[in-house]
Amino acid sequence: MSFFGLDCARKKEIESERKLRANDREYNLSFKYATNAIKTSKYNFFTFLPLNLFEQFQRIANAYFLFLLVLQVIPQISSLSWFTTVVPLVLVLSVTAAKDATDDINRHRSDNHVNNRKVQVLIDRKLRSEKWMDVQVGDIIKLENNQFVTADLLLLSSSEPLNLVYIETAELDGETNLKVRQALPLTGDLGDDIEKLADFNGEVHCEPPNNRLDRFTGTLTYGGQKYALDNEKILLRGCTLRNTEWCFGLVLFGGPETKLMQNCGKSTFKRTSIDRLMNVLVLCIFGFLAFMCTILAIGNYIWEINEGSQFTVFLPRLNDNSAAFSSFLTFWSYVIILNTVVPISLYVSVEIIRLANSFYIDWDRKMYYSHNDTPAEARTTTLNEELGQIKYVFSDKTGTLTQNIMTFNKCSINGKCYGEVLDYTGQRIEISQHTDMVDFSFNPLADPRFVFHDHALVEAVKLENQEVHAFFRLLALCHTVMAEEKKEDELYYQAQSPDEGALVTAARNFGFVFRSRTPDSISTVEMGKQRSYELLAILDFNNVRKRMSVIVRSPEGKLFLYCKGADTIIYERLHQSCSKLMDVTTEHLNEFAGEGLRTLALAYKDLEEEYFNEWKQRHHEANTALEDREAKLDALYEEIEKDLLLLGATAIEDKLQDGVPQTIEELSKADIKIWVLTGDKQETAENIGYSCNLLREEMNEVFIVSSNSVEDVRQELRSAQMSMKQEPAENSVFLPERTGDERVKVISDEVVNGEYGMVINGHSLAYALEHSMELEFLRTACMCRAVICCRVTPLQKAQVVELVKKYKKAVTLAIGDGANDVSMIKAAHIGVGISGQEGMQAVLSSDYSFAQFRFLQRLLLVHGRWSYLRMCKFLRYFFYKNFTFTFIHFWFAFFCGFSAQTVYDEWFITLYNLMYTALPVLGMSLFDQDVNDIWSFQHPQLYVPGQLNLYFSKNAFFKCALHSCYSSLVLFFIPYAAMQDTVREDGKDVADYQSFALLTQTCLLFAVTIQLGLEMSYWTAVNAFFVLGSLAMYFAVTFTMYSNGMFLLLPAAFPFVGTGRNSLNQPNVWLTIVLTSILCVLPVVTYRFLLIQLYPTINDKVMFKVRRAKAMPPPLAQRARIRRTSSRRSGYAFSHARGYGDLVTSSRFLRRPAISLASGFPHAGRATTGFSPMGRSAGYSPTGRPQNTKPPDVEVTSLQMFRTITDPAL
Repeated sequence: MSFFGLDCARKKEIESERKLRANDREYNLSFKYATNAIKTSKYNFFTFLPLNLFEQFQRIANAYFLFLLVLQVIPQISSLSWFTTVVPLVLVLSVTAAKDATDDINRHRSDNHVNNRKVQVLIDRKLRSEKWMDVQVGDIIKLENNQFVTADLLLLSSSEPLNLVYIETAELDGETNLKVRQALPLTGDLGDDIEKLADFNGEVHCEPPNNRLDRFTGTLTYGGQKYALDNEKILLRGCTLRNTEWCFGLVLFGGPETKLMQNCGKSTFKRTSIDRLMNVLVLCIFGFLAFMCTILAIGNYIWEINEGSQFTVFLPRLNDNSAAFSSFLTFWSYVIILNTVVPISLYVSVEIIRLANSFYIDWDRKMYYSHNDTPAEARTTTLNEELGQIKYVFSDKTGTLTQNIMTFNKCSINGKCYGEVLDYTGQRIEISQHTDMVDFSFNPLADPRFVFHDHALVEAVKLENQEVHAFFRLLALCHTVMAEEKKEDELYYQAQSPDEGALVTAARNFGFVFRSRTPDSISTVEMGKQRSYELLAILDFNNVRKRMSVIVRSPEGKLFLYCKGADTIIYERLHQSCSKLMDVTTEHLNEFAGEGLRTLALAYKDLEEEYFNEWKQRHHEANTALEDREAKLDALYEEIEKDLLLLGATAIEDKLQDGVPQTIEELSKADIKIWVLTGDKQETAENIGYSCNLLREEMNEVFIVSSNSVEDVRQELRSAQMSMKQEPAENSVFLPERTGDERVKVISDEVVNGEYGMVINGHSLAYALEHSMELEFLRTACMCRAVICCRVTPLQKAQVVELVKKYKKAVTLAIGDGANDVSMIKAAHIGVGISGQEGMQAVLSSDYSFAQFRFLQRLLLVHGRWSYLRMCKFLRYFFYKNFTFTFIHFWFAFFCGFSAQTVYDEWFITLYNLMYTALPVLGMSLFDQDVNDIWSFQHPQLYVPGQLNLYFSKNAFFKCALHSCYSSLVLFFIPYAAMQDTVREDGKDVADYQSFALLTQTCLLFAVTIQLGLEMSYWTAVNAFFVLGSLAMYFAVTFTMYSNGMFLLLPAAFPFVGTGRNSLNQPNVWLTIVLTSILCVLPVVTYRFLLIQLYPTINDKVMFKVRRAKAMPPPLAQRARIRRTSSRRSGYAFSHARGYGDLVTSSRFLRRPAISLASGFPHAGRATTGFSPMGRSAGYSPTGRPQNTKPPDVEVTSLQMFRTITDPAL
């Protein structure tokens, strides 16, 4: 690139540590840090022409045509005019350059749109509105609610209590739940005081720019003190500020040095596998062309020595040139004449076909999403046929497979299942948009967006069913959700995960409204009555516990422990009296899991005051211990979370996009392997894997790789290999990776016994992608039917794609919807962007875009397969017709003294590819289809030949060359023999060069046209018009050019005067045409007949079915909906990172107080009473001790667990 002036400056030294000072641009500029401007475009005004031409001439054929152009301007060897090459070459280069320029202009517009966004920057002690691209490292900027974060910032202060800010990181990791960041108390005191902020001159020393999203290390030096900085104090570019009026931040990294841009891969020039194969074949053709020209040059030399001397009397040699020089000139003359083996029209036609097939994608109404008016878009025109060869699909999860919307779908309470709608006969009714919804108008605090269809549950609530009340009371209390009420009775929940928010929203709608919280209390509205519970402790969730509990004191003074978690974990801790209820609930859980729902079990326990006081004291001691603190706390949690009483279970639906399970199932049938690469949590990703049919219970085993050391990960991978294939891993079928200049070898696919899946987390994946283990990981993963990588960074996504590209001879596709997917999309052979909830970054970096994942099925199985099929047919036929055309020249050379005389009329040579054969082959390439789209969906196996390159490969090419060789022999020697001693009906001689040329070219045109008809599977009126019209055009042009008038007008240009009418009125000429056509076609028809009878392909079988069905596919069978059950549980409705428990009980989360806690709840049913045990557990205490009714006042501890409720309004 330095040749074009892009990298003239000496490369900047690698940065080892970043140093910057706030509000000191002069000091920071001395380090020459990057500005905040971004650049994703490839060219600028000055570099476009040289760079684009450089890329285009990487196509060997373009370089070859340039070489031919040079030859044609040399008069001694040129037998064709120079403009016959320069015009089409310039046309091809111009069309491609215009397309590339359009793509890059769109990238420039996108860059300009981002770079010209405005943000407030503190300059000269004033806030000024500046463009993003003018922001520099060390600047202090002000962000406001719902603004994008401009650069990577150190949070200084915010509008929220304790300097908290809430950010959404969907652009970075795909998660839409809010995350909390907190400034240092030192900088938090600056507030929004401009004078104080302008005087702030702290120095930051931190890590250099890198792509680690989850880690940051640095120090802030201010006022002679050093303060540690970590990821919790950093706002990354790509995040969005939420529910925070304003905040101030110090710019640490700008533009290309931000973590978001560090995770974005470079734009690369993508070429299809057919393009790469064509480069190889063109080299082979050039070699063969040189071989033919060498043979003819040697022939010319021998002929000149033996025969040529006899002609020098009346045809003297120019300048007395020797036979050797004549042979040298003949070599180059034949290079020009035989160049039609790779005509430039091939590349013009390829671009036209690709462009047209791109329009088919743009125009496809079945890929149009009316909900947000988004059509499918082919953003590149060079990769269409590659869509028919995909073997690996790498997909994001959040926003790509799912809508990231959690809904409370069903529940089981005290052995009764709610959520299904039954008709009067007791049969379940399929829920649709027309199904009656529950009316929540009795509840003024209900969320209007909440939808539920089972009226029985709301009736149970209104009838004050104690078990149902306790169930929703638990959901309203046992969580770490934060409530915001900016307007009276308008509640907004900020949940750590969407599913936890869905559970609290469900409780809210059924009359148990979580209203607000403090560090030591939770305020609710239960069936219209205000209630305040004293929050004594939160036993927080983690990945080992897989449950969370809260201990509360009710307004009546009773102590309760409420617990929710994975059913297997909860069941181990239930009291033995719950066995019957467990059996019934287990059946319900199996049904929920079978439907792909995310399940939780709920339980509670009464606590005695005396026991709890003693437990609280031990808890305080454990919480302040310096050694083994976590282990001691876990033991205490285990002790108190036992002998629980089961309440029931919840079922949350993580709403998949429409048609995702069906799409994945169809793609799997097409032998496409799908890997999900997500930044989400392991359990969440696994649940989605099951609900969308990626993972299935029918699989022999799903391997979980989650170790935290190199050796443990290696051992897990090897044990998985041993399970799948009962042979030692040392027998693996792969060759070592590249050493020196050797090419990387590919790992071949291995047959395994059964179907397997693999789930691997980000920590383990980091080890698996290391140089020493990448092949082990790849081999194991490729033996699995489905792979899910969770908690992965954007760069890891790209590394996984690159690994498969490197060692597998397969075409890859990456699909995603957020900025965190950009690097993966750029790395894959084909990138697809979903225009969804997370902005347009993925779409702008993609090759294709649409609105829903389900459209991928149509993109690949229909458009991709048709494009690949059409392109392969086009190439096979194009090479056939041009090789046949060229080989006839080769045979003729032996009969014309190797004089570089053309066998055809020059006008026929000019118009053969331009007019006579162009439209028919284009018609086939634009409209042909072996079966229609419906049959393509019904038989996804039709896609497999594309993955195996069966339609066009080196073997197919050489078969095509042999076929052309045979046809050329027939097309030259049959007319030659037929014309040799033939006379007309009137006794005049017919055997002249012009008549022979006309007969040969007519036979050639008929033969290649009939061959095209055999290739075509789908005839349309346009195809028929193109085929018949081209033949008619040939005869019309021939008779016109061979007419007396054209000869009299330009005698030198039209020498074949009268040849057409003199030859084509002879019966033996037409007999020769028929004979050559039959002899050319007969072996092809015979070969295909035997092949279909003896070795039918999947295409042959399906096309036979189509013909039997008379092109009308049978109606799809209506499958009865079968209720599935499953013993696998589908996850937990809260986050799988450590919970917000510490935050909730530390006062850090405090927000503005709600406007009012008054409730306008209408009274429903009988007067509500305090909490009491219900059903079979009424009056029961698992410990056998009497229940306490009122707790004594106790002293406040560091846990803030015991405070007396003093609010008189409650």
